[in-house]
Amino acid sequence: MKVLVTGSSGLIGSEAVEHFDRQGHEVTGIDNNMRRVFFGPAGDTLWNLERLKRLTRSFKHAALDIRDRAAIEELFRTQRFDLIVHCAAQPSHDKARDIPLLDFEVNALGTVNLLEATRQHSPGAVFVFLSTNKVYGDAPNEIPLKELEKRYDYARSEDYEGIDESCRIDRTLHSLFGASKAAADLVAQEYGRYFKMNVGIFRGGCLTGPAHSGVELHGFLSYLVKVTLRGGMYSVFGYKGKQVRDNIHSYDVVRALEEFAANPRPGEVYNLGGGRANSISILEAIERIEQMSGKTLTWQYVEDARKGDHICYISNLGKFKRDYPNWKITRSLDRILEEIIASQRQQLK
Repeated sequence: MKVLVTGSSGLIGSEAVEHFDRQGHEVTGIDNNMRRVFFGPAGDTLWNLERLKRLTRSFKHAALDIRDRAAIEELFRTQRFDLIVHCAAQPSHDKARDIPLLDFEVNALGTVNLLEATRQHSPGAVFVFLSTNKVYGDAPNEIPLKELEKRYDYARSEDYEGIDESCRIDRTLHSLFGASKAAADLVAQEYGRYFKMNVGIFRGGCLTGPAHSGVELHGFLSYLVKVTLRGGMYSVFGYKGKQVRDNIHSYDVVRALEEFAANPRPGEVYNLGGGRANSISILEAIERIEQMSGKTLTWQYVEDARKGDHICYISNLGKFKRDYPNWKITRSLDRILEEIIASQRQQLK
């Protein structure tokens, strides 16, 4: 099988490269290190590219920009892929307000470029798109919540398993990032439903793991571990630090994409996160990481919450588990944190 991975030096992209290379597939990755452009030196992913080159057997890398329609078209014309794993993105909720045109070009236009190239040259391929829970905007905040000692949680029993795919994506405050990803999400659905292509859309919660180049503007657990181990000031933005996220390891993300690829459902949408078992608030995460690392985090509280941010977000995994019963979460929250701490310590050497 010929596999294309976009954003191949990033968290999910690099996990996909390793996973499919291990299985003997021919993997091409495109990544032009835009994360460094977005976030500066701390976001640089070249270290991960070099790691992939050392670990893989048949991985080929190209520094292409998904906004470059002609270059993308040429790649697809010459390669004819069987599976496209689209992870490339401007990934920051907050950064988008400073670069609205670049954000939209990468997230929306880049996605259309890839979908159209697939339609023209590999119409039978499976195309999996990493969307985001930010397409729901702040609609999840309308669900009744209760405040506990160190976290918010859903007040009603019917909401216990979290947010499902019926949550609306319009008439809410998204952030420009959420809006650009929603545009890409909708057009990906359309290529699946209108053109009957094998397109799947995955609305991720907090995707995480040891290969994350975490920065303040993107990469919750990775950045929190980094500051705890290396020192510096960590800022908690609003909601008393009790905001909750569910966290899923990059391996479990790629396994979900693999299950979909084996039995695609054109244009289908799935929420994908760690679920309730892997949910944690910022206050809880600080406490857990300090215990596991033996380090004390220096942090400050900033009253203003991030615009359009979720107070409590847990991904309801019911739909995906019903459609793909062979998939399950294999990495617990503690194991995820252990791997991130070990990776960060290795990078400090």
